[in-house]
Amino acid sequence: MSWVIEDGLTLAGENWTERGLSIAGEHIADTATRPRRLDAAGLLVLPGIVDIHGDAFERQIMPRPGVRFDVGLALRDTDRQLVGNGITTTFHGVTISWEPGLRSLDAARSFIRSLCALRPHLSCDTRLHLRWETFALDAVAEVTDWLSLEPSPILAFNDHTTGSVLKGTIARKIGQMAERSGLSREDYMALLDAVWARRDDVPGAIAELAAAAREKGNVLLAHDEASPEERARFRALGARSCEFPLNVETAAEARAGGEDVILGAPNVVRGGSHNGALDAREAVEAGHCTVLTSDYHYPSPLHAAFALADGDRDALAHYWPLVSTNAARAAGLPDRGSLTAGKRADLILVDMADGHHPEIVATMVAGRIVYARRALGELPVRARQMATPAMAAG
Repeated sequence: MSWVIEDGLTLAGENWTERGLSIAGEHIADTATRPRRLDAAGLLVLPGIVDIHGDAFERQIMPRPGVRFDVGLALRDTDRQLVGNGITTTFHGVTISWEPGLRSLDAARSFIRSLCALRPHLSCDTRLHLRWETFALDAVAEVTDWLSLEPSPILAFNDHTTGSVLKGTIARKIGQMAERSGLSREDYMALLDAVWARRDDVPGAIAELAAAAREKGNVLLAHDEASPEERARFRALGARSCEFPLNVETAAEARAGGEDVILGAPNVVRGGSHNGALDAREAVEAGHCTVLTSDYHYPSPLHAAFALADGDRDALAHYWPLVSTNAARAAGLPDRGSLTAGKRADLILVDMADGHHPEIVATMVAGRIVYARRALGELPVRARQMATPAMAAG
């Protein structure tokens, strides 16, 4: 199907244009043959959001500790949330841990089977972000096999075990982690002690999986890096982006090397990290963050970009790549993230009538409308455009 989106204000690169946007089949085009016309008067036309790291789907699987729902049902519900929040490509962060329960190896198997079966029927381009807990040594063989899945998963190294044992930044979460796993606090601590006893085997397992990821061409990330030295260590293993660094020094080391730094959009929306970690807004403004991701809250990428812009349309053009172009680059997806000819037609129409709460009016994935807030023939002319700096000053 072909489309021409007319009368909207379209973000092309970091510039706005009132020129119509043509779509032919799945891609942005210079022209379209016999297109359907879509009236976007008063709306912003933006590249779709690429969400490189999100685990909010876990709430659909287990909305309360010990209360589980079918994974297929959870994935379908999550899919509706994603496109309703302007996310056109997502990487579900499935944690593969030594814990029993929600983040166990068995749970990962079930999730991956369900996602592979359902993926062709989901509206959002839904992919895998394999968050391997580095002490889950018994999972190495299966994670290696999963690296060959199509589309290619992201692999991230996560070490929440060391912090738990050494009473680091996440030790205060032990009660929550025990509850999630279905164990008593005492049983969880006993299991943690047994896992910690195998710590000498962890570096070899990390090197083995990193080599497999390099060979297969997977994007490789390291989560919660705590120092420039740790960034350098994972860089040498092939992790070319820095995901959720714990301090400014580590983020600055990554940026000095021309690498992407990934932080959570909820951090911006809430006004700080709920873990007391690096402040994402400050990092963005200092040039220490290039990608914002949903983390645990799907509405946040949209709202973070608009919050950073603070009503300034040109500022929005500057910040939007944090959730589109830059995120696509970090995910190894050069075919999307901007509204230029030849790219995938992944885009959103946004109503800014309420200056503080942008509303997704429609979402298009690969040239197909997958979400519409209202009937397409009734797309409104009522939305206010964001102010230019001159307008704001006046």
